[in-house]
Amino acid sequence: MINLLKGGKRVLAIGLVFGLAACAATFTNHGYIPPEEELAGIIPGIDTQASVEEGIGRPSASGVISGSTWFYVASRQRHYTYNAPEVVERQIVAITFDDRGTVENIRELDLEDGQVVRLSRRVTESNVQEVTFMRQLLGNFGRINIGEALGSN
Repeated sequence: MINLLKGGKRVLAIGLVFGLAACAATFTNHGYIPPEEELAGIIPGIDTQASVEEGIGRPSASGVISGSTWFYVASRQRHYTYNAPEVVERQIVAITFDDRGTVENIRELDLEDGQVVRLSRRVTESNVQEVTFMRQLLGNFGRINIGEALGSN
């Protein structure tokens, strides 16, 4: 009986350890930021898009508006068992080019520099009514000319 109690306590202790381990946070890393040494080698006014691409590579995302800015983004997310992931760290390097493709500016941003962008859920409603098959079928009854259909004209 005593051995059974000791065994039950062991199973309970092992179950408790696994249960607590399941609640521990896990982290995932996404993206790429060039090392500081490579960024220091980029000289505004001299380097071009081609030399930046050769030195540190093309980013995975380009500027949305004009394509004149390259963004290198890296983030770290914390995941708990049933909760949505939370971004705990984000680094962004933005390299801006002028009209000739020459480096104009290099900016380094982090999570504190970011702004929350609220998406609008507005939907433009159209004036077009949904026309069902039955409505189309019944709507054509008054338009049929029997003489044209039989070819007697």
